[in-house]
Amino acid sequence: MTRGKVTARIPRRDFRKPLGGFFALSLAAVLFLAASASARRQPASPNANQSNPRLTSDLSGSIATHEGDRIHVKTDLGSISIHTQSSDKSDKVDYRVHLETEASQKDAQQLLKSFTISARATSDGVFLKAEGPQRHGAGRLWVTLVLDIPKNSSVDVSTGGGNIDASQIEGHVSLSTAGGNITAGDIGGPAHLDTGGGNIIAKNVAGELSANTGGGHITIGSVAGNATLHTGGGHIRVASVQGTAYFETGGGNITLEHSGAELTAETGGGEIEVGEAAGLVRARTSGGGIRVVRMFGPTDLETSGGSIYLTQVDSAVKASTSDGGITAWFVAPPKGSGTCELQSSSGDIVVHLPRELAVTIDAQVQKGGDHRVIVDPAFPLKVSYDDPSKGVHTVRAEGDLNGGGELLRLRTIAGNIRFVLSDANTQLEMSRQQMLRLRQQMDRSQQNREQKMEQQSQPPADDSR
Repeated sequence: MTRGKVTARIPRRDFRKPLGGFFALSLAAVLFLAASASARRQPASPNANQSNPRLTSDLSGSIATHEGDRIHVKTDLGSISIHTQSSDKSDKVDYRVHLETEASQKDAQQLLKSFTISARATSDGVFLKAEGPQRHGAGRLWVTLVLDIPKNSSVDVSTGGGNIDASQIEGHVSLSTAGGNITAGDIGGPAHLDTGGGNIIAKNVAGELSANTGGGHITIGSVAGNATLHTGGGHIRVASVQGTAYFETGGGNITLEHSGAELTAETGGGEIEVGEAAGLVRARTSGGGIRVVRMFGPTDLETSGGSIYLTQVDSAVKASTSDGGITAWFVAPPKGSGTCELQSSSGDIVVHLPRELAVTIDAQVQKGGDHRVIVDPAFPLKVSYDDPSKGVHTVRAEGDLNGGGELLRLRTIAGNIRFVLSDANTQLEMSRQQMLRLRQQMDRSQQNREQKMEQQSQPPADDSR
């Protein structure tokens, strides 16, 4: 069948770029070429550009494919770079492998020859398999696999250890590495990105996204579908998610500029910052602050050791902190309904209320002997004090503003409660500035992360790794 035919060719250029990751490998291996594929190997040649001289070798080949096919790639080791071809080259997959090993080690030539790659047709596309020596030993082998595929292909790529770099791909994408970084351009369908410990960067994803790293950072542009992101301890930064979002990190910060649906964000000790949230928001942190610029749906926020800052509260909110203050700016009239509850164990609670807001106030300071309730004269609230002779020093503020409305319940044990008359222009300008700051922060983060990962993809020339 012509579909499974592979043609071999010599690459037009040498690969002199340093390669990602080295691996301890056995020097004993069997050379294997699958019957359905033919790869051409260039003779080993010395590379004098390294501080420790290395021998290099190159393999190349191609296999026929069709638009929309699935490209499945599996390699024991090495970094993988995926490029998309122009429309006039949409009938094949070209692959090139560059190998390097230390010229001084024993049987270096045999180590280069022990690495093989095969390609064959499958029912839904093509399958490429690359293998190194089968037993571990003292040999070191640097591997880079470069793929040129049709733009509208779907890809399923995995490596036992190395970076993965993919350009714009229109189909489904699955990228997995045991420990390297993953970078991806625009993805035209659902995506699954997984690394044992590296960073993950992707631009825009047109479908659902699942991303997981054992401890690196995750930086994503926009996601058109749902997004599930997890890292063992790094930061999570995302421009926007139109679907349901679930973010979890063991201890890093979480930043999301726009949430189009339900959002759940959890961190073991970092800060959580959200720009605009159109749906339900649940946020938990064990040691950082929480900031939401504007919310349109119910909100449930909790931190064990930070402050909570809400710029435009437009619906029911429940917020609590064990060791920090709470500041909330309410809008009138609110678009959502329900009770609002703000609670702090040892911090102040400051609420900014529009003059025309219809709301019922129930505020209480438990340790009123050292703290108090401060009310702007614009709000006719009744402030009362328990009899201190009974050992109770609670201070309360109650009342119906503009005839009453949804309940606003405020509780603090050892802090003050303050009611401030808000100014609409000041509030809007504050929201604008915070959204601008958040957007600039996202832009800087994306640029810094890309630069850092580009540097990390260039391993040192010596063998100290």
